[in-house]
Amino acid sequence: MTRRLAIALVHHPVLDGRGDVVTSAVTNLDVHDLARSARTFGVSDYFIVHPVTAQRELVKRIVSHWAEGSSGKRIPARKDALELVRTVASLDEAFAALGGRAAIEMWSTAAKASGDVLDFATARARLAGEGTPVLLVFGTAWGLAPDVHTACDARLAPVESTSEPPYNHLSVRSACAIMLDRLRGR
Repeated sequence: MTRRLAIALVHHPVLDGRGDVVTSAVTNLDVHDLARSARTFGVSDYFIVHPVTAQRELVKRIVSHWAEGSSGKRIPARKDALELVRTVASLDEAFAALGGRAAIEMWSTAAKASGDVLDFATARARLAGEGTPVLLVFGTAWGLAPDVHTACDARLAPVESTSEPPYNHLSVRSACAIMLDRLRGR
């Protein structure tokens, strides 16, 4: 038996290039591609966290296009992935959907290591056992605000560059796919 794993893509609170807390915009590719990664690796829910109603409505239109619109008719397999998408105004709403904050473990992700990090082998083993659901949280823009990391139960090790000089500027779509493969891939 494996633990339930859900993901959240946070658009607020995230950081801008100067380190200020901001709200980022939804992008079609993030909605679509993270859903496909989530479906591929057995994720139960994909929460898109955005406090702005118009942005949550945009997500619903994007999902509709890929599930029922012309793209859904051309590529019907994508509908399965997009059924995992849940739009919420805050992480608290995602917690509630999973049984409440006390009923889950929340793990954050970041492009840079900071403090104690949970390596992928240990995280994979923890997910393979029994326990409470895990919500794996990704940030948009320049990453999650410090308060989000502080509220988490663990912080996953970053995906690290092997290039010289080191280069670490993956899209959240790529980072999510790599991390889910490391946590749940064969």
